[in-house]
Amino acid sequence: MQNIVATPLSRRTFLGALGTTTALTVLPGCVTTPAVGSGPQAAQALLDDIAWNLLQHEPTRATSLGVDTGEHAALRSQLGGASPEAKAAKTATLRADLERARAFDKTGLDPATRTSFEVVESAYATALQGMELPYGDIPVGSWRTAPYVVIQNVGAYIDLPRFLDSDHPIADEYDAEAYVSRLEEMPGVLMGELERITAARQMGVVPPDFLLDKAIEQMTAQIADARSGGALVESLVSRTQEEGIAGNWDARAREIVTGQIAPALEAQLAELQAERAVADSDPGMWSQPHGEEWYDWSLRSSTTTDMSPDEIHELGLETLEDIHARMDPILRSIGYTEGSVGERMTALSEDERFKFAEGDPGRAEIMSFIEDRIAWIRAQMPRAFRELASGNLEVRRLPPAEEPGAPTAYGGAGSVDGTVPGKMWINLRTTDLHRKYDVPTLVHHETIPGHVWEGEYSNQLPLIRSILAFNAFSEGWALYSEQLADELGAYDENPAWRLGYLQDAAFRACRLVVDTGLHHKRWSREQAVRFFMERNGNKREQVASEVDRYCSWPGQATGYMVGKLEILRQRERAMAQLGGTYDLRDFNQALVDGGNAPLDVLAANVSRYIESAA
Repeated sequence: MQNIVATPLSRRTFLGALGTTTALTVLPGCVTTPAVGSGPQAAQALLDDIAWNLLQHEPTRATSLGVDTGEHAALRSQLGGASPEAKAAKTATLRADLERARAFDKTGLDPATRTSFEVVESAYATALQGMELPYGDIPVGSWRTAPYVVIQNVGAYIDLPRFLDSDHPIADEYDAEAYVSRLEEMPGVLMGELERITAARQMGVVPPDFLLDKAIEQMTAQIADARSGGALVESLVSRTQEEGIAGNWDARAREIVTGQIAPALEAQLAELQAERAVADSDPGMWSQPHGEEWYDWSLRSSTTTDMSPDEIHELGLETLEDIHARMDPILRSIGYTEGSVGERMTALSEDERFKFAEGDPGRAEIMSFIEDRIAWIRAQMPRAFRELASGNLEVRRLPPAEEPGAPTAYGGAGSVDGTVPGKMWINLRTTDLHRKYDVPTLVHHETIPGHVWEGEYSNQLPLIRSILAFNAFSEGWALYSEQLADELGAYDENPAWRLGYLQDAAFRACRLVVDTGLHHKRWSREQAVRFFMERNGNKREQVASEVDRYCSWPGQATGYMVGKLEILRQRERAMAQLGGTYDLRDFNQALVDGGNAPLDVLAANVSRYIESAA
């Protein structure tokens, strides 16, 4: 990154260097207006302006994308607000920019630019519908639908320490000062969240007790760490030392963390404990004020369809039966002949041949196994795409403090300029979370050709397209990637690995059933856990956290299989219409070049591909 100044920065000089740029980015609901016009250049200017208006409210996204440089460098020192006022300002920006996007004359625009407008209009309209709900953390082009602003897998107490350590760069003094500025903003973010969760409790919104127990445990651990400075200080100190950046970073950061951040965390903990005192064990949104309305919106946001909870539930049951029918002969071929598919997969999970060692030796074994699978799938990509992404990525263990409330793994692309690599985060709380037959599919889903791979193509599109993502496409693509790996031969020599892939696919079908069961059909938490264990042979250790995730991210889990099935439907349409001219590489390329989009826009992109290839 190019430095703003060549001389060392004092604190006062640093703040002064930001000047009016900082002031601009914190104005409530600030919307800049480009010159009125029409045509391709005006369209691109408007799309870029919309992107920067959104990033002013979400500056950490700018850092993760690597675009907080030059005239936008001030964003690197900011976190964005979490208070009700900050939410209102963001809502005002979304509403104004949606009107501008809709009003723009799109006559004569190329298909890619028209697609970008369609994506903006869909994402913003859906987000604004969510903003009308009286509580919750509403995503704008993101994957997390969160009715509870602070819980076991939602909140600044989790997100910001990980972000500052993994995404905030420290290459020079400017970066280090920006880190300190973000530490100074963190108490305000925490207090903004506190105001919102307190208001939610006062209107009767209280998370279930089992989620609060996890959140309280994690928050307590974070407070113990912050009271001594902990990870937030150590990350800054170690990295400035590595880069040879002189300064009293330890003392400055420690004063903020121990004197301001720790007390703000303690205030949040007190509120969580107050919620726990009145909480019940009802897991679903049906039990919350406006819960049915909230869940209906979350399904629209997560699937980009108008499917009802009952339709999604039935789709899950039917898809599960289809996948189990494919698993049965493979199980028989390797000697598992008695019992249901779920019972036989439970037995397979106890087969010592497929277990990793316990403790740190097993963790190292898992990391090596993942790297081997990445190397294999990377070599297959010329068979599946016309133009190859770089696959710039690294595999990292989740911070241990986060692991109890986290899924088994997750991942995504890095920065637009490639300086921040994509990541696969793996949960290694215990090696018993993983088996040798299910880790390959996990790799294909999170890295190549899944989230990291697809994200690099989206990063080549206009900035707003790098920002906005749709759960049904993101996760549908990742599930399609699992199948693509199978079609490329990932499991040909390992029948058990194919079983792992099919079990994972069945797991996503189960998600359709369980998510709607919890939030619509009033299932208990135990009923949801038992469905996974009995019908699909999943381990309680694995699915208990998964079910908890569905309770705190209602609807999110439904996007996976809905999206995959739509991608496959579009592929079948392309094959039928193109016949002998169909080529898998061209179809896949059309999807990733079209970028992350709602499912109706994806269908339109496939139609354009078919017309051009015919």
